[in-house]
Amino acid sequence: MLSFLPPVLRGVIAFVLLVVNTLFWCALLFILALFKLVLPFQGVRTFIDPWLNRIATAWISCNSGWMALTQRTRWDVQGVDQLPYKGWYLVNANHQSWVDIFALQHQLNLRIPMLKFFIKQQLIYVPVIGLAWWALDFPFMKRHSRDALRKNPGLRDQDRETTRKACEKFALVPTSIMNFAEGTRFTPEKHRRTSSPYRHLLKPKAGALAMSLNAMGERFHSLIDATIVYPDGVPSFWDFLCGRCPRVIMRVHQVAIPPEFAQGDYDKDSEFRGTFHRWLGDLWERKDAEIDTLLQANAAQGKHR
Repeated sequence: MLSFLPPVLRGVIAFVLLVVNTLFWCALLFILALFKLVLPFQGVRTFIDPWLNRIATAWISCNSGWMALTQRTRWDVQGVDQLPYKGWYLVNANHQSWVDIFALQHQLNLRIPMLKFFIKQQLIYVPVIGLAWWALDFPFMKRHSRDALRKNPGLRDQDRETTRKACEKFALVPTSIMNFAEGTRFTPEKHRRTSSPYRHLLKPKAGALAMSLNAMGERFHSLIDATIVYPDGVPSFWDFLCGRCPRVIMRVHQVAIPPEFAQGDYDKDSEFRGTFHRWLGDLWERKDAEIDTLLQANAAQGKHR
């Protein structure tokens, strides 16, 4: 443990270890991805994709290593030990910081198949890691404004087609598809601007979840719903690297997915869309209440110390 070092020095060391770890595993990743690019056949993909996922899993494991070396974070986590590894999962979580991704990877790695995210199209240009996301078949999505969608409804079809193609690839190898239903990180300003009815969450966006369920059919084992709480304040990524994230609370629940969600047409069937919104709304109300309970329990513990 390097907790005796000044926070900024710890942050620099953690960042260097993250970069070195990323460059090392990405070099191996790109070599295998080149074979997949040159030989775009399903048999080649079926053979190579598990190895690409193993490399990414090793990268996550090494990230957990430098986190243990440089961080003093205390993890209060429940619900991950009961997760069966084999199968396909749809993973959903509240979103507050870039730290969320590292927290989820750290706790879910080797417990369920590797997490894969829907990523903004612009992020493919991020040096090294953008290519790694492409090699691992992370789907890149273009974000369209409401005005753009009203002017050109066909843009929705582009997103649906991107989701369908991504899920076709995911169907070959057990995968966990990660979704932040809020669509963006929670901030008090966004909460106020969107008039969210929840105390600790933004309004959930149902479209991406519904499209994933429709594209993957009945392959999903269950929905894994993760609730993340930072009781000492939401850290920035630099705060996390510097060890200024004393505690992370995470609660993980397996939620059954109604079978009819695999066949419903979210865009064209208004009755199905209403049913889906109510199901997601109920999930969000429970998550909001859980966050409130965790924060209150933490505050009560603080008073008795």
